This record gives sequence, structure tokens and C-alpha cells, in this order.
Amino acid sequence: MIRSLVRGILSIGRKPQPRFGVLFVCMANVCRSPTAEAVFRRQVALAQLTGDVHCASAGTHDFYLGSAPDGRARAAAMRRGYDMSRLRARQVSDADFDRFDMILAMDRQNIEVLAQRCPAPHTAKLQLLMQFAKNHQILDVPDPYFGSARGFELVLDMIEDACVALLEHIRTNRLATPGS
Repeated sequence: MIRSLVRGILSIGRKPQPRFGVLFVCMANVCRSPTAEAVFRRQVALAQLTGDVHCASAGTHDFYLGSAPDGRARAAAMRRGYDMSRLRARQVSDADFDRFDMILAMDRQNIEVLAQRCPAPHTAKLQLLMQFAKNHQILDVPDPYFGSARGFELVLDMIEDACVALLEHIRTNRLATPGS
């Protein structure tokens, strides 16, 4: 009893921790995964679930650590009202496998890299983002890095589609409390 009272007193003034975490992953964390983070973060805010769901993004490789997302990705996102200005590239860490409830790769190549690193107890967390899409029948979000500006628009179309259904999945299957 005293221990729980002390915990309660120590938690006063601290923000409650979100109940569910999603990590979006691509290769370098400068195009697709930060786009997914920005799209999903806004959808979570619009659904008034910011206190319940948090998200982040990372890359399987360390090509651009600390860099802002690609300028073309930022421009495409900004045209649709998504802010990526605070995002910086980072590589997936071992702690991410513990910290996040879902780890969503942008393509099959990156899910294979994640599967090689993922501790056995956490492999069920690994999925492809596009498995949630309703209007796109493709599993891989194409890497727009070496293409034209149109590729970044296509990536946004795909990610928006998948993130709408992803949030509904989380709300229904992960946040729903019995009897609510």
C-alpha cells in the first residue's frame, strides 16, 4: 500500500504515458517512414488520441543520421498540411523492439532486415504498413528517393490510405476496453 501511494505521489505532474506505440521503418528514415510518422501523428491528433497513441520513425540503415527528411518529401507533405520540420533521421535501436507495440516496415526488404534483428519475443510486432491499406493492393511503399516529385505524391496517397485503416485497427483492437 505504501509503495503504491509513493508511486502515485511521484507520478503527480508527469504526463501519462501513451498506451500504444507505433514505429514506422524504411531504409534511411528520410522519405517514407518520416512521411508515415507525420501522417499518422496528425490522424492521431485529429482523433484526439494523442495521450493514448504515440508514433515515431526510424531507418534500418544509418545513411543520414540526424538529417531532416528529404526536401521533396517535406514539400509534398507540407502541401497536404503535414509538418515534418522537427523530424530527424535515426536508426532502429534494440530498445525499439521493447518500446513499440507495432513496428511497421514500408516494404518487404526492410521487414526482412528488421526480422533479422528482432528478438524472438517481439517478432509478432513486425508488419508491413500496406497490409492495412483499403484502396491500394500493393504491399511495398515504393522508395521515391531516386524518382520524380510524383513519386512522393504517390507515397503520400498510399500512406494516407494505410494510416486511416491502421488507426481504426488500433482504436478497435488495441485501445478498446471491455465494456466500453
